[in-house]
Amino acid sequence: MNYDVIIIGAGPGGIFAAYELTQHRPDLKVAVFEAGHALEKRRCPIDGDKIKSCIGCKSCSIMSGFGGAGAFSDGKYNITNDFGGTLYEYIGKTQALDLMHYVDEINLKFGGEGTKLYSTTGTRFKTLCIQHDLHLLDASVRHLGTDINYVVLENLYAHLRERVAFFFDTPIETVKIIPGGYAVRSKAGEYSCKKCIISVGRSGSKWMGAVCEDLNIPTKSNRVDIGVRVELPATVFAHLTDELYESKIVYRTETYGDKVRTFCMNPKGAVVNENTNGIITVNGHSYEDPSKQTENTNFALLVAQRFSEPFKDSNGYGESIARLSNMLGGGVIVQRFGDLRRGRRTTPGRMNSAFITPTLNATPGDLSLVLPKRILDGIVEMIYALDKVAPGTANDDTLLYGVEVKFYNMEVKVDEHLETCYPGLYIIGDGSGITHSLSHASASGVYVARNIVKE
Repeated sequence: MNYDVIIIGAGPGGIFAAYELTQHRPDLKVAVFEAGHALEKRRCPIDGDKIKSCIGCKSCSIMSGFGGAGAFSDGKYNITNDFGGTLYEYIGKTQALDLMHYVDEINLKFGGEGTKLYSTTGTRFKTLCIQHDLHLLDASVRHLGTDINYVVLENLYAHLRERVAFFFDTPIETVKIIPGGYAVRSKAGEYSCKKCIISVGRSGSKWMGAVCEDLNIPTKSNRVDIGVRVELPATVFAHLTDELYESKIVYRTETYGDKVRTFCMNPKGAVVNENTNGIITVNGHSYEDPSKQTENTNFALLVAQRFSEPFKDSNGYGESIARLSNMLGGGVIVQRFGDLRRGRRTTPGRMNSAFITPTLNATPGDLSLVLPKRILDGIVEMIYALDKVAPGTANDDTLLYGVEVKFYNMEVKVDEHLETCYPGLYIIGDGSGITHSLSHASASGVYVARNIVKE
């Protein structure tokens, strides 16, 4: 065997698995294969001046590379079982929380010291939300910020590169079972190992599905979340974000009974593009450094869609909507809420007259030509509901960027050790369909590494 353990994917799950293995068994030969670039080479060419929109890089530096899709996120680690995945269903609620707290300690050790831990415990906003049929979920939130998150990753990589073999720009094509272990093949060659940990994130959903099909690993259909990213003046949500930073609020629509939720709130942040398998969607970032902050706050409003038989391609459904947005707008579309309510598209002139400066160069347009009516109706209902706890949310100049899509992997069948039907083959992180957050993905990496050490 070339290695004792091979980890596919250098996102949070893979990084923390590698870290924990080297802490407890430094004698093990560990290799990490990553389709994207090393951290210092991850640079998105969009500069807002010469290049204003996605040019379709072969490897998207926002989505792939050391740190995974979370490397340039706003670095929020939510310590909770209420959202972010169902890891607790496999390992228990207490152990899941303990692991998330352990991950938090590591982040502080590697550069996150001094950042704030927010909490919803005892907040008055829980009562305020419930009075308006909104539901604020419980969580402790460590906000690193995009800048400090990058520093933590730099320090983790500096620590790991002397202990682990990293192969960047090396996408794995196949995973095969061989006597005594596994073989992974890339264009650079074939490597073997006794144990294999797969942690490819959401962007690796199609690849993960192909591997499961090839190895006959059972999977079940998952959901897709579709919606928009809202941008408004930071003062509108300041009373919430100053105390809670990240407020996860859920609303059940009156018309259809669908659940709409806030997601990835970025106080004084910026809206950004994302490239997932060639599809341009929207996301948000925020910084800890005051000099990098803006006058706007952004957050996603997402409607979860689950499908019954015989339909099995929930991600394909989300992709088709995103492609329609790309077709009409050449990328991301932005619309003023006032224009959406009046049934008219936002024009460049109407955008220029708005009392808000957008942080993303998007194409003014009409989201009603992109989003299904059921989803759009739910988003509009949610905006009016939020306006009751954060007056100003439903203002005409509130900006809606579309579309935002959160793709979830088919949920892979694993046991209580996150091990597949093949001994020594583990699937963790968002690529498993079990975790949907930085904290849960990182915790799953620690958990599997500890199980390997025990063996």
